[in-house]
Amino acid sequence: MNRATLTAAYLDEVKRRGLHARELIGSQADADYLNIFYDGRYLSRPLFLGAEECAQLHGDMENLRSALISIPDRLFGGDLAAFARAVGMTEVQVSAIMRSRGAAVTRLTRADLYLAETGFQMMEFNMGGAIGGIDNADMARSLLENPVLAEFAEAHRLVYVDSMAEQVKTIKLESGFPLDSRPMMVMTDWPTSWETLGPYIQVYTGRLSERGLDACGAHIGQLEVRDGGVWLGDKRVDIINRLFLIEDLLEYPEAPTLAWPILDAVARGWVKMFTPIDSGLYSSKGALAMLSDEKNRQVFSPDELASLDRILPWTRMVRPGPVTLENGRRADLLQHALTHRHDLALKPTAMHGGLGVLLGWHPDTTEQMWEEQVRAALDGPYVLQRRIRPAPELFPTCDGDVTPWIVCWGAFTVASGYGGIYCRATTVESNDQIIAVRTGAHSGTCLHARE
Repeated sequence: MNRATLTAAYLDEVKRRGLHARELIGSQADADYLNIFYDGRYLSRPLFLGAEECAQLHGDMENLRSALISIPDRLFGGDLAAFARAVGMTEVQVSAIMRSRGAAVTRLTRADLYLAETGFQMMEFNMGGAIGGIDNADMARSLLENPVLAEFAEAHRLVYVDSMAEQVKTIKLESGFPLDSRPMMVMTDWPTSWETLGPYIQVYTGRLSERGLDACGAHIGQLEVRDGGVWLGDKRVDIINRLFLIEDLLEYPEAPTLAWPILDAVARGWVKMFTPIDSGLYSSKGALAMLSDEKNRQVFSPDELASLDRILPWTRMVRPGPVTLENGRRADLLQHALTHRHDLALKPTAMHGGLGVLLGWHPDTTEQMWEEQVRAALDGPYVLQRRIRPAPELFPTCDGDVTPWIVCWGAFTVASGYGGIYCRATTVESNDQIIAVRTGAHSGTCLHARE
């Protein structure tokens, strides 16, 4: 069975049993360790994927990652700094990347996708220790407390990945620690975001400590470099799990001085960093534009191209001059952007969570506003990306009916392969254009069929 048939069969069973949303959500609604971040907003059923669908999605993500991490060698002769500048990084950011470049690029990634009529389409690709939603297995366990879903899952061989357990394995493997070791790890945020995320990080690290890490949380200003190591108080740190982002280095002029001592300690081998700042390069939408650009197709393998053609919408850096459109026609990029704004989104290359995004089709985006912003973005760190029109998913409601929601699928890869799915969604009726927890989205997870 595939996603559509599994979904229809489960919704029929829910309707037959006369169940409503509150009964289906399970104990997650009362779980303080989840609600501190997700604020009690959960989807009333899991998403579903058939075995072949899950395998293809994971294969496409692996091929996309393979293509991404090869860009410096294939397009820039191995010059990582040139690649960084090409995707719009500042000299401060380039310096940070070169100070802490990792020996290998992490396998911990999350692709954010919409499911359109033609299949999955990717909006952005996140990489490294700062990606969220890894506690989605808690949501799966809670949903499966309902015997109807439990019976359905058993009948259709549906399972989920414990993404948090896989995260711990990936951290240890990529940081060079045995799986049976217990390194001291600090989830390290930026001072300003620590004010809001700190309580959640403290809870989250407590759960990581139950899974084989000696974990705690702090912001980067609380770490101290001394005596040939990095210390948090009287504890020597083995691994810095980096939550602060490459854009944080631009927050204020003195911001880099917080990072340089830590990055230099990483370069000296005094501490491991999961993940080095260069992972932010491969999360850049500028890198996706390079994958999408037809002039680069000859450097990628047939398997990589097949995956890119399936899941990556048309994406281009905002540069003056001609570009090739999906239909093969050549057009001036600026003129195309101005005459087709309802089909395009303007996005900064190195921001996250929908920050800085201007949607050409949004009711509040006037023609004048769009033209001003696109012209201002020329030769800057911005991309234009083709609009994705997601197909709604139906979810049970509190009155026993169903209602359509727009879902953002967050699909993980980890060191061992497929890492599960975290999703967030809003109702079609709400007409929310940016789906994020901070703007009130509901959260959920996915069950997939075993092969």
